[in-house]
Amino acid sequence: MELRKFLKSIYYAAAGLGYALRTQRNMRVHFSALLLVMGLALYLRISAYDLLLLFFAITLVVMAEMFNTAVETLVDLFVQTEHPLARVAKDVAAGAVLVTALNSIAVAFVVFYPRLV
Repeated sequence: MELRKFLKSIYYAAAGLGYALRTQRNMRVHFSALLLVMGLALYLRISAYDLLLLFFAITLVVMAEMFNTAVETLVDLFVQTEHPLARVAKDVAAGAVLVTALNSIAVAFVVFYPRLV
């Protein structure tokens, strides 16, 4: 019975990821960047350490985008009209995505710049 619950939780998590990919343009942009960056990393044969740095940076962006989607969905569910606090919640969540995206760009620069120069 525990295995069934565990597999069901994985199914629900995958459904959440699928929802984000289907409905969120920025999530698709982030996933496209993920494929491009990982492809370049494999092509340049970067070290395992650098690959790990890239992986963590990318994971943070994807997580932030998913949390942003969750926050926006909850705000839309409970707030039927424009409200200043609803705007703040959405803006702060989007700001978190921006911070993680800028971090991932910095990590990519540190990893790739020496190999591309």
